[in-house]
Amino acid sequence: MNLRTRRGALSAAGLFGTGLALAACGGDAASGGAAAPAASSGPVKLVYWGAFAANLGKVQEEVVKQFNDSQKTVTVEHQFQGSYEELANKLTAALQAKQAPDMAVLSDVWWYKFYLNKAIQPMDDLMKAEKVDTKDFVDSLFNEYVQAGKSYALPFARSTPLFYYNKDAYKKAGLPDRAPKTWDEFVKDFAPKLKGAIDPKQFVFANGGYSAWIFQGVIWQFGGAYSDKDFKMTLGEPKGVQAGEFYRDSIKAGWSQSVKNDTDEFKQMNAVNIINSTGSLVGILDAAKGKFEVGTGFLPEGPAGFGCPTGGAGVAILSGLAKEKQAASMQYIAFATSPKVQASWSQQTGYMPVRKTAIDSKEMQDFIKTNPNFKTALDQLPKTKFQDSARVFVPNGDQILAKGLERILVNQEAPSTVFKEVADTLTKEAEPVIKARKALGA
Repeated sequence: MNLRTRRGALSAAGLFGTGLALAACGGDAASGGAAAPAASSGPVKLVYWGAFAANLGKVQEEVVKQFNDSQKTVTVEHQFQGSYEELANKLTAALQAKQAPDMAVLSDVWWYKFYLNKAIQPMDDLMKAEKVDTKDFVDSLFNEYVQAGKSYALPFARSTPLFYYNKDAYKKAGLPDRAPKTWDEFVKDFAPKLKGAIDPKQFVFANGGYSAWIFQGVIWQFGGAYSDKDFKMTLGEPKGVQAGEFYRDSIKAGWSQSVKNDTDEFKQMNAVNIINSTGSLVGILDAAKGKFEVGTGFLPEGPAGFGCPTGGAGVAILSGLAKEKQAASMQYIAFATSPKVQASWSQQTGYMPVRKTAIDSKEMQDFIKTNPNFKTALDQLPKTKFQDSARVFVPNGDQILAKGLERILVNQEAPSTVFKEVADTLTKEAEPVIKARKALGA
């Protein structure tokens, strides 16, 4: 796979193991303001691991090509590694073998594991040397990667869940051309009208993939949470159980079904409504062309009001690089997160621009005037918040939660029982994280 051997080797003994093994991973890599890569011995060659397939992968490849064509001092080789989870697992193995890439896309639930093991380096001095305007990043997205006062990644492909609906089906059912404002409105008004007017499923909840990300918003909407910031697991408390009962009852009542791939169900007109990532927007719109019109809206409010998480991925620099590779990596990341590239990336993928000036640019504003579905996530962004520690900071927390949700949706098990067991598992998995955080001053 043309992996590059890492300078400044990371200890392989027990690294990452099952969950989080706190093996010594070497000291923090030097992050001083390295000079721009020297061109005397040819361009600095970098390996960049990505996790975007299909259309997203093509757009990612184009970003890399544009960077390589824009200058002669750095050459980036993009290598697709599969899903976020597959990339993280391969990166763990590559670090053990001392053959890690120079940069990697790391998702909301994976980057922290590598931070705790000192496998990714702070970027502050590199950003300063590259003159990256950190204040131009959307504050909430930028701050998610800050630990103990240092930045360990920059936001790149960032998203929120959106409520997607089939406009044609809504029109046929006599519904307004908008997403439901509340779950109560959907259950009592929208779902019955849709059932009476059309054959497809009114709504589908995914029971695999990133189901715990979608349910993060739902549990907030009911006043609950997976955990508090100090890793006290709270999903088994009454408000969390109430959210779980809402999920289970949606299947019992017949207005929802549980499927493995909700996006495909929506594209194929087998489902009228789904909640999915804004990063799926372009793929959904392309699939719907000539078949039906797509609408998007904010997530419905629950008894406790609005709730919506951020998601997606950032780009990190692996620890132990020579200074010229550190600087070269920062040069690429600065390009990929620049306002111009972010505006283009957003229009071609559906991900939100991570730069304020990209959002406010004439190019982006003109685009969303004629493509209003791209505006939904931007309007919803100020109402979002960072996810609970149980999902994003506990190794495998996302999968542990997703398996619990599958038991509720598919097996129809009691949420009170499931969430208690899940909470107990998460509490045990969080113990080494808590110790590591204290050691790092996080």
